[in-house]
Amino acid sequence: MAENLLTPALDVYEQMALDEILAHENLVSPVLRFYHWVAGPAVTFGYAQFYQDICKQCPAEAGSVCRRPTGGGIVFHAEDLTFSLVFESEWSRPKEIYNRLHRSIEAALWQRASLQSSRQGSVDQTAYLPAKDGIASGCFACPVEDDLLLGGRKILGGAIRRFGSRVLYQGSLQCAGARTEPVFRRSVAEGIAQVLGVSFQTSLVSSERMQAAKELANNQYKTDSWNQKF
Repeated sequence: MAENLLTPALDVYEQMALDEILAHENLVSPVLRFYHWVAGPAVTFGYAQFYQDICKQCPAEAGSVCRRPTGGGIVFHAEDLTFSLVFESEWSRPKEIYNRLHRSIEAALWQRASLQSSRQGSVDQTAYLPAKDGIASGCFACPVEDDLLLGGRKILGGAIRRFGSRVLYQGSLQCAGARTEPVFRRSVAEGIAQVLGVSFQTSLVSSERMQAAKELANNQYKTDSWNQKF
């Protein structure tokens, strides 16, 4: 049975660390996790982005800033529904992963929340660059192919990293009520369950997983050597 994993409130460093812990586990079924955030905003940025470029665009009030283990651009986390998915994938290309996941989530958002979104068509390859002209790419400022749009504005994007045949997908849904209205959480879970052909059962994160995540957060994700890596 696939897991819908519940956790206590975590900071941005612990969120990233727990995702990596799950990605390294020898999972027999997918694990979906909706982030439970500590109070206050936070920022994540893509693995390949340059820290100096990030600092130019993140004022102090943006909150704690952390490099993700996945790619993509800057994401400001304040009122978004943030989630991650770890699963074994036979889909070989990132493009196929995004297409299948986002198409299924889009259908569920329409059916459950009457959200009439559209998917971004093909874009110039420069849209995928970590930075352009010394300005770090913003995930929600620069839609890429298969991102979800509402009224021309991006509302759903994601980033992935492969661990062998295992995929870590980290996503953010940014529309009114995304974090507070349960219908959006249900829609995302339903869309993912549909495309993966699984049923999710809610479970509480184990103390062993949490301890490992806290150690990884302290030893890696909170450190300058990680966040200022590039």
